[in-house]
Amino acid sequence: MGSDQQQRLKNLPSIDVMLLQMPEEISTWGRSQVTESLRSYLSDLRASILDGQTPDTSNEHIRQTVIEAVSARHGDGIVSVFNLTGTVIHTNLGRANLAPEAIDAVTKVAGGPSTLEFDLESGERGSRDSHIESLICDITGAEAATAVNNGAAAVLLVLNTLALGKKVPVSRGELVEIGGSFRIPEVMNRAGCTLTEVGATNRTHRYDFADAIDDDTALLMKVHTSNFKIDGFTKAVPDSELSELAKAHDVPFVIDLGSGNLADFAVLGLPNEPTVRQALEAGADLVTFSGDKLLGGPQAGLIAGRADLIRTINKNPLKRALRLDKMTVAALSETLKLYRNPDNLAERLPTFKLLTKPASEIRAQAEQLLESVRDSVGDRFDVTAENTMSQIGSGSLPLETLPSASIRIASKATNDSEVRDLAKQFRRLPKPVIGRMHKQALWLDCRCLADDQVSDFIDQLTSLTQ
Repeated sequence: MGSDQQQRLKNLPSIDVMLLQMPEEISTWGRSQVTESLRSYLSDLRASILDGQTPDTSNEHIRQTVIEAVSARHGDGIVSVFNLTGTVIHTNLGRANLAPEAIDAVTKVAGGPSTLEFDLESGERGSRDSHIESLICDITGAEAATAVNNGAAAVLLVLNTLALGKKVPVSRGELVEIGGSFRIPEVMNRAGCTLTEVGATNRTHRYDFADAIDDDTALLMKVHTSNFKIDGFTKAVPDSELSELAKAHDVPFVIDLGSGNLADFAVLGLPNEPTVRQALEAGADLVTFSGDKLLGGPQAGLIAGRADLIRTINKNPLKRALRLDKMTVAALSETLKLYRNPDNLAERLPTFKLLTKPASEIRAQAEQLLESVRDSVGDRFDVTAENTMSQIGSGSLPLETLPSASIRIASKATNDSEVRDLAKQFRRLPKPVIGRMHKQALWLDCRCLADDQVSDFIDQLTSLTQ
């Protein structure tokens, strides 16, 4: 080891000396975390010196490096973003946006005690389902209802309760896989029941179900294929016929509706999607559906239908393991209350407001932003406003699209990597902007950009590095 190396090692400050210079950091993050980070970085500096390098060993440089390291470990976690992907209910971006009423309800119950499981009238223990059950029943026509923490949990709980150790016939064309590798056959296996595949991928008849029913059959199940659609030479058994068949064999008929639509889409000018009420009126004994898709609320799995079956489900020990927390109950309750006035849903429920946003309004917004985006990205890119199509998302109406408008950003040099680097810069803005890459261009769909967000979007564009 040379004398210069020895001197550099000798000049390294001790951990105790550095700690004395970082009182604010210790107060913010704690002495142990700052000490651990200091020890790690000083060790790296020693290794660099022994390797013949000449790193900056000043106290201020070490202090700043440690601050950055500890800050990185305490990042923002989940952050708010601009969803300009063109997918309204985007699973990766949190699905449905909550209504102001739901957000206010969450804030109120999050900071203090609440009546989550307390009956003010009797002064005794209550049920958390009481805050939402009557609302679900009023909207859907169900006799009773309950809720768990997501749609998959609702399916799992129903099958584990009603079909444990027994068979459940399902059409082959409905054995779907959705996001996150959620597969119906695997959920059925975990629920402790046995899948009986009936029919063919594209065509299933009533007699296929009838032939599959025996003494070990627990229930008949229909799964709404929310993520795909089979066209052409196809056939599915109508809900009413499956209901008749189930009643003839004294077994329940269950529909997993998935998206959880409670509204008449025709009135909203949107593509048709079956509602929970329609499924129950067609003869389903139970319907399972999600709270954070077309329903427009928080993540939840709802089960609505016959009162005797709901009572049985609520006795399953898994119900407690899958139950909703107080904030979800509060948000779901306030979201459901909005359905009492269906005429105002398009204005008060963010999901429907975004889905029904006029294409002309979206186009005007894209043109309003055009010059600001063009100036911010520089002259290496072509920036234009284009008419495009957006989609509902989260498996809802996968083949249906909605007229929209986007800002298209393409490299003048047709350099794909250049556009991808720009997309990364947009994601690094103070409020990240998430667009979509398509045909070597970055597309920023304006459907989900609210009017009151436009100025914030424009203001931060100056942070882009050209």
